[in-house]
Amino acid sequence: MASPDPPDSAASFVLQRRLLRACRSAGGRLKMADSLGTKLSGRDLLTRILVAKRVLDRVLPADERRVGVMLPPTAAGAIVNAALALSGRVAVNLNYTLAQSILDVCIERAGLKHVISSPLFLARVKLSVGERLLDAGDLKNLATGFDKAAGWVGANLTPLPLLERQLGLHRLRPDDVLTIVFTSGSTGDPKGVVLSEENVCSNVRAIDQLLHLSAADVALGVLPFFHSYGYTTTLWTPLVLEPAVVYHADPRDAQVVGRLTREYHATILMATPTFLRIYVRRTPAEDFSSLEAVFGAAEKLPREVSDAFEKKFGVRPSEAYGATELAPLVAANVPPNRHVPGRPPDTREGTVGQPIAGCRARITDRDGLRDLPLGDEGLLWITGPNVMQGYLDRPDLTGQVVQDGWYCTGDIARLDAEGFITITGRESRFSKIGGEMVPHISVEEALNEELGAADGDLVAVVTAVPDRAKGERLVVFHLPTDRDIPTVVAQLRARGLPNLWVPSPDSFAEIEELPVLGSGKLDLRQLASLALARFAEAEQA
Repeated sequence: MASPDPPDSAASFVLQRRLLRACRSAGGRLKMADSLGTKLSGRDLLTRILVAKRVLDRVLPADERRVGVMLPPTAAGAIVNAALALSGRVAVNLNYTLAQSILDVCIERAGLKHVISSPLFLARVKLSVGERLLDAGDLKNLATGFDKAAGWVGANLTPLPLLERQLGLHRLRPDDVLTIVFTSGSTGDPKGVVLSEENVCSNVRAIDQLLHLSAADVALGVLPFFHSYGYTTTLWTPLVLEPAVVYHADPRDAQVVGRLTREYHATILMATPTFLRIYVRRTPAEDFSSLEAVFGAAEKLPREVSDAFEKKFGVRPSEAYGATELAPLVAANVPPNRHVPGRPPDTREGTVGQPIAGCRARITDRDGLRDLPLGDEGLLWITGPNVMQGYLDRPDLTGQVVQDGWYCTGDIARLDAEGFITITGRESRFSKIGGEMVPHISVEEALNEELGAADGDLVAVVTAVPDRAKGERLVVFHLPTDRDIPTVVAQLRARGLPNLWVPSPDSFAEIEELPVLGSGKLDLRQLASLALARFAEAEQA
């Protein structure tokens, strides 16, 4: 899509100004819908955002810069986020899949005085925000006739330069804070990642350049806004570019996701491999017939998942890669039907693609002291306009991962001559056993094959516990199986895996359900806790 502003104009760098233009440009065309029955044209959407802004400006003190939001991906959730951004406030979307104790820590660390949510929704997720609650339904009822009239005039009649000045958007700058996103907490306590206007906007520009989005595109919004993947790709990307978006609160609800895809002729699906597995099993093939670009990100995309998805739906998922601290997109493979003829290849199976526009990658040794040659495996570092401003009130933690503008991802990877990145493991998913680095993911893949996992399903996961003799030892949690574990271990050895990589038969434990975060990623923190609890007695004996 051609940018509505010259590349060097201030408007091209500020999301809120692009939002006004995108909604005006859409006019009476569908811009946003959800599974609750909401259908909004571009001008209707802008009207609602402007009305919501007026109400929020009356309810919230002028000096209250950070506001919590705990709403699922719906039109209402998107409107609240957009209205807060137009007010120059910082929306903090809170993870409603967390335990109450961790949620309380996030609220405290962000210094939130108010959280916009719904009592019914809070009851459903069994969480509380106490007296901080601002009921989204009550806020909607506070809109006066004058608010609605003023919102309509602003959305339909007011010249854009005047509307921008009335809203104070001329004062916004690319380095202003747009949002705070808390990390998933999969490997420790959640950290508040401070993202600027330009952090997110650079991602949106890159997505547009990769996919060449147009008014004919409709995105499926099934990812939560508390996750940077959903916040950037399914909230801000459709808000400020030409595509429409259709939201549904539960990405695991395969039947509804399929129905919405069919009903709105959706072309773009951003998901995780976990959710893609669910769709392969439960979504009718014809429901996804309109999809043109499907992405699996936030965790490794197994070839088996891509094969199964393509076999059933006729479109092959592409792998992308990112991190919350990078707003989140770093690299992506371009779907074949979005490739521009005549340009160099921009997809390579088995890699996570090439760095997005403005980003650079490098590989160093594990200590981060020495750059490694192309093809060598080491720590992946990223620099570019998407590198976060830092961790909220934690310059010490920021300094550990950001050095001279380069962010250390903590992932183990290699680069090839064309710039494609291959992720070979996560530093936190390696164990040092007998002085050797053992990759959990490689062992995990072999285990799942031996246990008969179909279509890339995950039936066993690997973690580690301390070991007095070797430093660490691998342990395995698996779903119920009729397979004989000693036989499985023997088959792992027969594959030629090094002895240090093969868990012993007494290192296996059966569980009813693998621990997964709301984003669909494996909950490594809970997994480690389970391992310590389950195998602690054996270690102490």
